[in-house]
Amino acid sequence: MENLEVTTLSSRGQIVIPNGIREHLHLKSGEKFIVLGKEGTIILKKIETPSFKDFEKMLKKTKEFVKKSNIKPKDVEEAIQRVRKYESSIRY
Repeated sequence: MENLEVTTLSSRGQIVIPNGIREHLHLKSGEKFIVLGKEGTIILKKIETPSFKDFEKMLKKTKEFVKKSNIKPKDVEEAIQRVRKYESSIRY
């Protein structure tokens, strides 16, 4: 279900998400959003914090991948060093 409501940009750059939409999406004060803007369109995407259960699943899959791939601590250290060297060479 889509809701269409009108809001206003304040002089401080703030936008109020109308109450009907906040309730429909179960938004709470303090939640974080990604803001995308292109060609007159602004999109807000709520940042979902993964649950500890999701983290445990991800950790288990990572451990299985490492074991299956025969990755050793030395391989990880070397990969970290390569990334650090590469990033230090980039000019921002």
